[in-house]
Order: sequence, then C-alpha cells, then structure tokens
Amino acid sequence: MSHETPTLDAKKRERLGSRFAKRERAAGLLPAVIYGHGAAPLSVTVNEKAMLTALKHGSHVINVRVEGGTTDTCLVKDLQFGYLGDNVIHVDLARVNLDEVVVVNVAMHFVGSPEAAKKAGNIVTHDMAQLEVKCKVRDIPEEVRIDLSMVMHGTTLTVGEVKLPAGVTPTLPPEYIICRVTTVLEDAASGEAATAEAASTPEVIKEKKDEKADDKNDEGPKRRGWWDTIIGPGGPLERPPHLRPTRCRADGGNLTSRAASPHRTGSTP
Repeated sequence: MSHETPTLDAKKRERLGSRFAKRERAAGLLPAVIYGHGAAPLSVTVNEKAMLTALKHGSHVINVRVEGGTTDTCLVKDLQFGYLGDNVIHVDLARVNLDEVVVVNVAMHFVGSPEAAKKAGNIVTHDMAQLEVKCKVRDIPEEVRIDLSMVMHGTTLTVGEVKLPAGVTPTLPPEYIICRVTTVLEDAASGEAATAEAASTPEVIKEKKDEKADDKNDEGPKRRGWWDTIIGPGGPLERPPHLRPTRCRADGGNLTSRAASPHRTGSTP
C-alpha cells in the first residue's frame, strides 16, 4: 500500500436492531460488522468522522482496535448508504492478512488533456470511474492515474494500455474501453441550424378577439320559459296544452284562455 494504514478504535455493540443503530448514528457513531478468517462475526461501532475521513482518502484497508480485544486488519468490503444515497449508515469489514490476494475497485484519476479534445466539437467521455484489480492486500494502490494526453482523435484508451503498479493486474479484458474522444460537431451544427431557422420565421400576430362577443356567442339561443317548452334530445319541444299551468284570479276565475287539463273532472268555477 502506498499510504499508511489508518487505525480506528471500535466498541462492541450490546444492543442490535435498527432502532438502536439509529441512536448510535445520532451520537456520531457508525455501526459496522467484522467477519472472516473463521472467526464469529462481531458487531461494533466506530467513530463516524474518522471512518469517513479514511474512506475519502482512498483507504481500502483499516486496522480496527476493538475495546478489550485485539487489533484486526480489515478490508472495507461493503458500504451501506441511506435511502437518499448521500450518507454511509453501515460498514462491512472483512478480516485479511497483508499477503492475501483480494479483488478490489480502485478509483481512477484522470490527468492531462488530449490535443484532439481542444478542437471545437470534440469531447472526452469516460466509460468508467473505477477499475477492478487483483493484487495482494499490501499492494492495493490508493488510485490509478491515467494520462489522457496519449488519447488521439478517433482512438480509445483501453484497459491494456493503463500502466499499473507492480503486482497489480486488472480483472477486465485488455480490449475493454476506458475513455475515448468523440465528435459532437454535427449535432451542434444541426441544433444551431434549427435555432437559426426558428429565428428567421416571422411571427404571426393574430387579431385579438372580442371577449365580450365570444361570451355572447357562447350563450347560444335563448330558451323559452319553462312553462312553454321542454328541452328534449332533439331540441325544444312544445309543452302539451294539458300540462300547461293556468293563471287564476283571486276570486278563482281564469286570467287566460288556456284550457285546463282534460284529465281533471268537474268544471272550473
């Protein structure tokens, strides 16, 4: 390893479960589990700030000093994130020895700039951000530096062209593409042409309609009184004479000449 292995103090977890783990995270502790090498799994808590600092510096191997126990050399095997994916809530640590061969993902650090990418319409695209390698624990690199200045236009950088430290071999095939220089000039030109065409098209100004006139037109034909017509599926229908109400005087006489319903018996006074 190219850097010093950090050492973290850990305490055994007496109570397990999501409720107690939430309390421990609120207190600045990070739940973790240590397993491997034929020993029983051990649930512990470590200082959250110290663990995250080691992870941000690219540490894959951490010495864990358990309170009241021994110090184990552990490999960061897995990280569990919260539901938003922006915070670590649990760490899996596997016991290892420095001469053990392991497979890990190492971050790639891109340096330099290809000359072809400086031309208009050319961009550099990265197909991957980490490289999976196989090596001994003591030989795990902190990062893999990749020089982009060797990438020419129309060419690609493959796994076989990456220079790795001694004792470190990639698990991917040599022809696997890591990055390339592509041209997007045609797409940009077509977008500019479409913008220019839209700008050259004159804007058609329509005559503003009279809102009051539209409201009147929306009203439709005025309906007759409910006592004269019935609105049916085919339009207004004349109400039958026997269904038309009669207007009466105070003394009981009719004010209109409309006939009373033929279904009524007797005469109207």
